[in-house]
Amino acid sequence: MKNNLIISPNDNVAVALSNINKGEVFTINAAEVQVVEDIPVKHKFTLQALNTGDVVTMYGVPVGKTLKPIKKGALITTENLKHISAPYKFQGKAYNYQPPYINGLSKKTFLGYHRKDGQVGTANYWVFVPMVFCQNRNLKVLKEAFESELGFKKENPYRLKLRGLVNGIKDADYEVEKLSQRKFKNIDGIKFLTHEGGCGGTKDDAQALVNLLAGYIKNPNVAGATVMSLGCQHAQIDMLQEALNERFKADKPVLYFEQQKYATENEMLTEVINATYKELEKANQISRKPAPLSKLSIGLECGGSDGFSGITANPLIGVVSDKINALGGKSILSEFPELCGVEQDILDRCPNAEVGNKFIDIMERYSNQAEKVGSGFDMNPSPGNVKDGLITDAIKSAGAATKGGRAPVADVIDYGEYATKQGLNLLCTPGNDVESTTGLAGFGANIILFSTGLGTPTGNVVCPVIKISSNSMLPAKMKDIIDFDAGRLISEDTTQEELSEELIDLIIEVASGRHQTCATKLGQDDFIPWKRGVSL
Repeated sequence: MKNNLIISPNDNVAVALSNINKGEVFTINAAEVQVVEDIPVKHKFTLQALNTGDVVTMYGVPVGKTLKPIKKGALITTENLKHISAPYKFQGKAYNYQPPYINGLSKKTFLGYHRKDGQVGTANYWVFVPMVFCQNRNLKVLKEAFESELGFKKENPYRLKLRGLVNGIKDADYEVEKLSQRKFKNIDGIKFLTHEGGCGGTKDDAQALVNLLAGYIKNPNVAGATVMSLGCQHAQIDMLQEALNERFKADKPVLYFEQQKYATENEMLTEVINATYKELEKANQISRKPAPLSKLSIGLECGGSDGFSGITANPLIGVVSDKINALGGKSILSEFPELCGVEQDILDRCPNAEVGNKFIDIMERYSNQAEKVGSGFDMNPSPGNVKDGLITDAIKSAGAATKGGRAPVADVIDYGEYATKQGLNLLCTPGNDVESTTGLAGFGANIILFSTGLGTPTGNVVCPVIKISSNSMLPAKMKDIIDFDAGRLISEDTTQEELSEELIDLIIEVASGRHQTCATKLGQDDFIPWKRGVSL
């Protein structure tokens, strides 16, 4: 197996694909490089001597500036390199793009739920939506009732373990409680979007939350919603109705309940149960039917990234994204802090000045907001990222952006806007995994591809999340959270094209309801709205 990689011919650093010992000699770009210190796997080493202030290049773009002289063959670290990003502007140049080979994919289909607005869901959920955190307890009560009686409640094996300890028996063998059969075979679950917002913040916070909740109701994986309100909070029911009717144009059954209009909690919850049950009977009449892959809207996400993420998993996701877009589908790339350093490449792929300038405006407003509180995009990499070789935000960004493939940018959408254009859409979200996946599902994705190198259980409350590992060690170590091993591009004799076809087949199985993702099996129903503060 090759033990180093140079990503672009113009790069002046290489990536260690395995641990490299001091003194080892390589021929890279027809030049001999002797490593002058141990290089841990996933980290970078220099291909030439660098002076203080020199620019380090990866993926063909600037990713850092040296803080001190660095010898040829030396390790790149946070002590000798700081983040920089190249200047950018919309230039209006024609973008030459060769669509990928998709022969045969146009004939493939998945079994989905067809909605009135033309979208197709990969699942059929009913959602309970609180307008304010005051309703979270009511949702908890309803969750227990609906999941238990309708057959959606999952057994908790840890109750049995605890029962044994309570009874003084370390390895007790108890009979697992039998769960009720699913009442509605065409409903994949009842979901509850609990959150901590809706009141106490600014009116802008309330509107942002309302837009997100409206997006979840519009999501094709949702059959309809039961909305719970207290009555006096900032996020009012009429704001949600306006968003559904005007901004999102969602044609779904939605039930509304406001607690301050009822004499007792019991009176309201009884009405909630009766009305919702009738709508569930109607939603159950919808069944899966064949749909072309052009009806897929794929969210593109990464979290717990490592030094291989931008080499294996992210570029693989990019190939799949390009293929789905070439078929007429949509992909949505999020996490704007992780586009810092590759702005010019993004702008060169924008179709016109309107889209390009919108991207610039959102990026600069976000960056300025971070700087006002003493932060910045350069602070995005986590300790885990740095430990595994992502030394600067630009290095992380250059690898993260490859999830978007090479297709032209169809549209740039701000948080609160729904993706409607075919092709690659850029969605402004923070780099925070759950805030970002929450946004992807809220603004158009019906399935999410999520790359990780360090491992994360992240899922989503209404959208299947396919977890893709960047290295082959991770699925062996954390096998209950990984769905697909992209690390085989390094550890096995396989190609990106072969793995892309394999990943698309898995997407079809998940989208058709024939295969559950690890996050779905674990009940990882993550949902965290983004309050437009500084979250990187």
